[in-house]
Amino acid sequence: MPPFHVKVEGESLTIPSRIYNGAPPAESVRALTATQQTILHCLYTRHHDGRVRQDHLEQITRCDKPWVVPFVVQLSGEYVVEILESISRGLPGLTVPHSAQRRLYGDFITQNPAFFARTQRRAVSYWSCYYRRKYPWFDEYPGSPLMEAFRSAASEQSGRVTPRHTPRAW
Repeated sequence: MPPFHVKVEGESLTIPSRIYNGAPPAESVRALTATQQTILHCLYTRHHDGRVRQDHLEQITRCDKPWVVPFVVQLSGEYVVEILESISRGLPGLTVPHSAQRRLYGDFITQNPAFFARTQRRAVSYWSCYYRRKYPWFDEYPGSPLMEAFRSAASEQSGRVTPRHTPRAW
C-alpha cells in the first residue's frame, strides 16, 4: 500500500502506510523532547501491530497540533474496533459544536476531502468484511458515529455539507 499524502496548513505531509521496526524502549522515548515524542507517537500509529498503533494513538488524541490530526483520522478508517473506541474516547470535543477540537479536525477534513472520502469508504469496507455479523447495520458499528462526527465537524467549518461515503442510518 502506498503512503498517504495530505495537506496540513498548506504544507504537504506524507503518512507511511505501515512501519515494521520494533517499538523503541520507554527510556529512549522519555529522553526525547515533547515534540519529538509526539512525532514518534504519530509514526508508530502506522505500526503493523494493532496494539502498538493503539498505544501510540492514545498518546496523541488530545494533542492540538494540526499535523497530528491526519494520523488520527487515518486510523479511523482501519479495522481494529478498539482503535475506533480509543479515538472516540480521546476526542471528546469532536461532538461539541464550535469547540477547538472540532475546528481542528473540521479544518483538516475540509482541506483534504479526497483523503476523508477514502477513509470513510475504508471504514465501510472493513465493517462489511469483518463486523457485519456483529453489527448488521453500519450505524451500529463503532466507526459510524466517528465518521459522522468528522463529517459534522467539516460541515461546520466549511459551511457546506461534507459528502457522505457511508451508508445512511435506517
